[in-house]
Amino acid sequence: MKLSLPLFPKLFLLTLTILLGACSTPAPEVSDSVDAGNSDSISQAALSQNLQLLISQVSQSQDIPLAFIESGFSDTKTIPSIRKLVLPPSGTFKKNWAVYRQRFVEPIRLKAGKVFWDQNEAYLSQIEQDSGVPAEVIVAIIGIETIYGRQTGNFRVKDVLSTLAFNYPDTPNKTVREQLFKDEVKSLILLCWTQAGGKLPANQSTLGVSPALFNNCVNQNSSYAGAIGLPQFMPSSIRAYAVDGDSDGQIDLRQSPRDAIASVANFLKKQGWQPGMPIYFAIPESAFAQASLLADGEPQLKYSVQTFIDQGILTPEQGDLQAGGVSPQSKALIVDLPYIDKDGTDKVRYVVGLNNFLTIVQYNRSYFYAQSVAEFAEALGYKNQSVIAANLPALPSAKQSANSKKKKVPHKKATKASAN
Repeated sequence: MKLSLPLFPKLFLLTLTILLGACSTPAPEVSDSVDAGNSDSISQAALSQNLQLLISQVSQSQDIPLAFIESGFSDTKTIPSIRKLVLPPSGTFKKNWAVYRQRFVEPIRLKAGKVFWDQNEAYLSQIEQDSGVPAEVIVAIIGIETIYGRQTGNFRVKDVLSTLAFNYPDTPNKTVREQLFKDEVKSLILLCWTQAGGKLPANQSTLGVSPALFNNCVNQNSSYAGAIGLPQFMPSSIRAYAVDGDSDGQIDLRQSPRDAIASVANFLKKQGWQPGMPIYFAIPESAFAQASLLADGEPQLKYSVQTFIDQGILTPEQGDLQAGGVSPQSKALIVDLPYIDKDGTDKVRYVVGLNNFLTIVQYNRSYFYAQSVAEFAEALGYKNQSVIAANLPALPSAKQSANSKKKKVPHKKATKASAN
């Protein structure tokens, strides 16, 4: 999961796509006694000093013994290389949906996705019925994030978060980003404390808390931005949304596919996933000019489906539940996907994003990402339409939706979605 960046009009970043879930309880503001904001790269001593202040605040606010936390963070190091990795693209960089899609909706990930589905088919079916989130969408997200655990990062999470909390590169949003990562350091401490057996508040007691488990937790590997495990959750997202899917008493997003599957579904469900509803609607090229007038890049459901029907952007069938569409009163937005064609010409593809599209955007604030998830899921057999039977007048329950849409092992027959 990835730390969210604003979706500026017609701007879709391809880097620094870490989703930030719900933050932990706010702690007192960290005072940057060492001026990390004006230097290009602070020293190890400066980072240690600032980190000590933050650790002390967490210790005081949650009544955790200070020495216990210090023991886990005593060897924290700054990582200069990740400061380059989180930099936004240069001003001359052109966003290219076709290139982005080709990177993620591709044969290696799709093949791995079918294997992952085969290995976890029964559990995926159970989670789909319980949450209303289609198995294909869950499989698509984990595949795009890490190719099912193949690429989860090789940086120590405490080093990453501490570096970006106190030594974020000089960008216009430096102050905001550093505060977000400070919050993630706090979340990491609280996450690892509870995973090691501790309670909050701790009442200055370490009874029943394992130092080894705490140290393993703060030293676990992450991405260059601190995202952890198969689904790439930030520490705050793990605390807010992660689920013990295999019922072993621990949440392990690195080694437990069931924990990862259940956690992705739980996140989307809590973000407002609508069971049985489509993710997006394609727009015919003849309606692109009209769609472009309503595409402002803001991730908000501003218009009704009926409005798009009236303007010729959608067809009446797309506003009909019985025809696989959604209610005409359903809210939607225009999604623009800029790309460069084979002749080097700048072009834009437009689609209508529905509620479930925007739910995926909450996982990673990028239209490119959300559309890739949708098309990856379609390549696995997902039918991007409502599952209301023609003779049913009302929406079914989440469980009925999942059951009515289950396929005869569709992923084994799936082919790659067509490229644009």
